[in-house]
Amino acid sequence: MAPHDMSLGWIASLYASIRARTEALAAPLSAEDQTIQSMADASPAKWHRAHTTWFFETFVLMPHLPGYAPFDESYGYLFNSYYEAVGPRHPRPSRGVLSRPGIAEIADYRTHVDRAMAELLDSATDPALADVVMLGLHHEQQHQELLLTDIKHAFGASPISPVYLPAPPAAPPEDLAPMGWIEIETGIHAIGHEGTAFSFDNEGPSHEVLLQGFIIADRPVSNGEFMAFVEDDGYKRPELWLSDGWAAVQAHQWEAPGYWRRDGSGWSVYTLNGLCTIRPDEPACHVSYYEAAAFAEWAGRRLPTEFEWEAAARLMGSAEPVEHPGIVAHPRPLHPGFRQDVWEWTASAYGPYPGYRPLGGALGEYNGKFMINQMVLRGRSCATPPGHDRLTYRNFFPPHARWQFSGFRLAGE
Repeated sequence: MAPHDMSLGWIASLYASIRARTEALAAPLSAEDQTIQSMADASPAKWHRAHTTWFFETFVLMPHLPGYAPFDESYGYLFNSYYEAVGPRHPRPSRGVLSRPGIAEIADYRTHVDRAMAELLDSATDPALADVVMLGLHHEQQHQELLLTDIKHAFGASPISPVYLPAPPAAPPEDLAPMGWIEIETGIHAIGHEGTAFSFDNEGPSHEVLLQGFIIADRPVSNGEFMAFVEDDGYKRPELWLSDGWAAVQAHQWEAPGYWRRDGSGWSVYTLNGLCTIRPDEPACHVSYYEAAAFAEWAGRRLPTEFEWEAAARLMGSAEPVEHPGIVAHPRPLHPGFRQDVWEWTASAYGPYPGYRPLGGALGEYNGKFMINQMVLRGRSCATPPGHDRLTYRNFFPPHARWQFSGFRLAGE
């Protein structure tokens, strides 16, 4: 996963830049903003800041830095997420009741751990330690994206539509070209991560799959295209929906993607830059797997499997990652091919690849135990941190989830 030079000082600058980005994302938020928890699946911003710090303290500093003692013994209970092997933890749905420690104390905690990490990285030589640190850094990048999606959910529930950051100058809407189709012939395709660069354990082992010939769209479904589904009573037609999806529509009274709001006879959308006019040329976003599957049924198509998605991306020569500001209102205008700005639902349930083995110890709880009742998303979103996306990345959420920057593309035979 990492170069094996004489010390781990090479990773110190990467550590510092990723940790600084978390603080930059939290900087526009008040103490009250950072404490709010708008639903059980979301977490307060200050909890994200503390939990990622606890990760380094628990899995790196305490085992590897002689003489290191926890910053505060209670933090192990407050900021453990789901690591049963580490010990008991505060209930996830109640993270918003933790008014203390406050954001100043969390800042002190982060500074304390960062100083100890700098000391450790300056002297350590164990290559295995570099692997754990890299896991911690990618873990923090995951929480950077969650910090944005979670605060958007909290702000989106407010009647005053708070602005996280002012909107940057907007380019005029583009005339979107008709959806094109990429044809993939029947054949055997390599799937999964290989090589020595970082990946999560659920991205491997690399293996081969036989795929029947298929076609896949050259871009995600757009807002304008999804609007046609809404206007054709897509949310009122049970024949389009999976049974559980129709139950979700009824239970939550969905009538459009998340954050769309009726504006007279039309629609507007809440974004991190405040309330905006919906751009028809941007990818449809904040839709659940159920909504994606219903649209595909309406369109006479289907969702691709994650294997079809990856095979097509490989054959198309997926673009190199580009920097995303991570704070944009919603996805940037569409890119050709497989440069994503929304996570894309696939038709694949989240499960292990052939020969998969989780990491040993408590870190083995990171991915494997969630391989049930989840669907796979591929690509990246506008909130994904720079350098955190990979062609083999397997994101996963339950099929009803739509507070993430999630969209989809179509496939067919």
